[in-house]
Amino acid sequence: MSESNETYKTLDLALRVGEMLLSSGAGASDVAAQMLNVATACGMRAVTADVTFTELAMSHQPQFDEPALIQIRHVRHREIDYEHLTLVDHLVRDLATGTIDRDEARAQLNRVLSSGHARARWSVTVGYGVMGSGVGLMLGGDWIVTAIAFVAAVGIDLLQRQLTRRRLPAFYQQVAGGLLATLLATGAAAADIGVEPSRVVTASIILLLAGVNFMGAIQDALTGFPLTAGARILEAMLATAGVIAGVSGGLSVARVLGVDLGPLNPGAQAISHLPLMALGGAITAAAFAFSSYAPYRSLAPIAVIAAGAMAVYSTIYQQDLGIAWASAVAAILVGLVSFSVAGRFRVPALIVVVSAVVPLLPGLSIYRGLTLLSEGGQDGLLPLINAAAIAIALSSGVILGEYVAQPLKREARRFESKLAGPRLVGPLHVKSLRRRPRPTRSD
Repeated sequence: MSESNETYKTLDLALRVGEMLLSSGAGASDVAAQMLNVATACGMRAVTADVTFTELAMSHQPQFDEPALIQIRHVRHREIDYEHLTLVDHLVRDLATGTIDRDEARAQLNRVLSSGHARARWSVTVGYGVMGSGVGLMLGGDWIVTAIAFVAAVGIDLLQRQLTRRRLPAFYQQVAGGLLATLLATGAAAADIGVEPSRVVTASIILLLAGVNFMGAIQDALTGFPLTAGARILEAMLATAGVIAGVSGGLSVARVLGVDLGPLNPGAQAISHLPLMALGGAITAAAFAFSSYAPYRSLAPIAVIAAGAMAVYSTIYQQDLGIAWASAVAAILVGLVSFSVAGRFRVPALIVVVSAVVPLLPGLSIYRGLTLLSEGGQDGLLPLINAAAIAIALSSGVILGEYVAQPLKREARRFESKLAGPRLVGPLHVKSLRRRPRPTRSD
């Protein structure tokens, strides 16, 4: 087999690994690092990797006077999938340590792509409902609000699944979800069950808010991928705009039906008592991880870490130190403990980190800011600034915690400095290099 064919096989494997990681929720820096890890483990040098929001590219130029071999792969499907993320993470680690070779890695990756999930889809929908209830507890809602939030989250997930099958773009799915959430609040107001419509709407739309994407955008910006960060911010804003349009449509329906929702305060939220905050945060984080197909063994530690982070956040926030500092300290705690916990339970640190900070995400601030701006005033600037401050605090806090937690040796420090950040997916560095097989000469 020719040298170029061997090169293309290695680049193809690295690109497919990168596609799986990026589409499953990994950050751009982690994706680029693991693509280079795969190439290095297969004995290839002089390789570059480039990651954008929808495209992966790798090039190999063995000699300066030879043209570079380039391969490109597009990433279209995006859904947080921590089961596939974990399997690909283990695959890269096995390849890096020499447990498997390139052909075995290709076969394992094909099995991951072709196999479904052991977790039933209905259980994922229930998990989203439990996540909505946990958010209701964090917002200080009573059992009625948490029950409505459960129903809203389940209904939104079922609705979006049907719209996805009909290939409707994500923006319209967000509009439909916001409309459904507001109609539930309208029904609660019409039934006169004694709940605040603003709190019902806020708890019901939490599943639609783009806090994860916004934090991921800040992480990409901090680790040297500004183009990908800009695309993720635009996606987050567009998704939030869809929610605003859906809520506005629901309010119009309520006025036509003659239901008085009173003064609706967009993104209204309150701080519960510390035990409820910790309990709600634990439920929200574990339910999010469950619905994202995280391994069962990781759910309990995620819940404990999230509860501790919410306790720290609530304590600092109540000392009037500001929401950004409260979020940053809680995120540092998450980063400190997630690295060792993830290693102990054999999952990527990204799963523990993202799930544990989900209760702290600034989705409601983004929603509130864009809603107030859409009404023609300048009052929405402050919530948007708060959202950016929270996202920066969470991302930088987590990364700082990972830096402090990881026991880096000299080689690992050098490798990390080149990759601009600690690894949340995959190994720190490739320990063993295996040269590619030389092509056999035919007589």
